[in-house]
Amino acid sequence: MNDQDDGPLWERAQENDGEAFAVLFDRHRARVYRRAMSLTDGVHDAEDVTAAAFYELWRKRKTVDVVSGSVLPWLLVTTVNLSRNHRRAATRYRSLLQRLPRSDELIHARDDEQMELRARLTTSLAGLSPADAALVVLTSLEDMPVWQAAQALGVKPATARVRLHRIRRRLRDDLHDLDPTPRTSPEGIYS
Repeated sequence: MNDQDDGPLWERAQENDGEAFAVLFDRHRARVYRRAMSLTDGVHDAEDVTAAAFYELWRKRKTVDVVSGSVLPWLLVTTVNLSRNHRRAATRYRSLLQRLPRSDELIHARDDEQMELRARLTTSLAGLSPADAALVVLTSLEDMPVWQAAQALGVKPATARVRLHRIRRRLRDDLHDLDPTPRTSPEGIYS
């Protein structure tokens, strides 16, 4: 995941060393931004979430612990949570805009298969608890080992594995009609 040890820099950042924090920002900004981009609706939203994640890291620097020598897991969990909050706020805003009077010329029907797929997946993921959503992002999208994701979330690895099993089953049930031919592993379990 991260070949560089953040420990010494993080210790300096915890003592209000802005230069050390800037190095950490440069080291992890692209990864946090990519994750924010995958969880939000555009570049500007991803930039806002990325900035907010690093702001929270600085603000909470006295209490944030490194995981396996890196602050990245904490940043990624925070990015997931901030993205969810941002998405909820955007949904409320869009709902307000839809209730406002407007001319018929501005109404465009969108019947795009990709938009439906994204909307269904987003809805399904939005139904997860923040911790479960973070667990999915860390393990499935960030390729973090389950034990590391568990440590970042403050749960035992066995608990994380059980949660992941339940989450995957729920997502499979929610999205079952998107791929009508389930893939099976050699053991006969859905992959």
